[in-house]
Amino acid sequence: MAASTWSIEGPHVVNCNCAYGCPCQYTALPTDGSCKAAVAWRIDKGHFGDTRLDGLFAVNLYSWPGAIHQGNGHMQSIIDDRADEAQREALAAIMQGEGADPGSTMLQIYRAMCPKYHEPLFKPIELELDMEKRTARVRVPGLVETTVEPLRNQVTGAEHRARIDLPMGKEFRIAEVASGTTKASGVIPLEFARSHAHIANSKLTSAGLVV
Repeated sequence: MAASTWSIEGPHVVNCNCAYGCPCQYTALPTDGSCKAAVAWRIDKGHFGDTRLDGLFAVNLYSWPGAIHQGNGHMQSIIDDRADEAQREALAAIMQGEGADPGSTMLQIYRAMCPKYHEPLFKPIELELDMEKRTARVRVPGLVETTVEPLRNQVTGAEHRARIDLPMGKEFRIAEVASGTTKASGVIPLEFARSHAHIANSKLTSAGLVV
């Protein structure tokens, strides 16, 4: 698909295999040396060229043998099966960061660090998320299950709140930190429990992060 200007605006949720807080956010190496993640997007408002993307969902699955910047990763996009043909092509392109300025967004950076890109899947995606409550649920039947809940005090069990503030971020400026559990099958199998998760609202464009 020919490169075009694009924009996606709305909340997204991430669950990775790192400890809460995720060392990658602080330019440190990942907790166990590798990086694996599931990312789900709800596009409240978006476009790729003249193709509107409002109301659609998308999921990216990632796996790197080391830190992201060391490369050699592989990824796969799962695109909302409610999308028509033009929207499917557009969303697949955006999820790879196609047409974005080098280093401008996490989508372009992650794709550059994944020499292996598996063909996108077009599946029904169930996505519920609430940034304020730090809760989310992602389900692609037979393929991906992610649940996210608030962090909890290890002694009292009370909900705990923490945020990540990245003024120079490529994905978000402010994210609510949470606890996530993911199990995914297929070409990128994932399995981690009670590991780092975050929920953020952002507007990503082919020129970079806006908010």
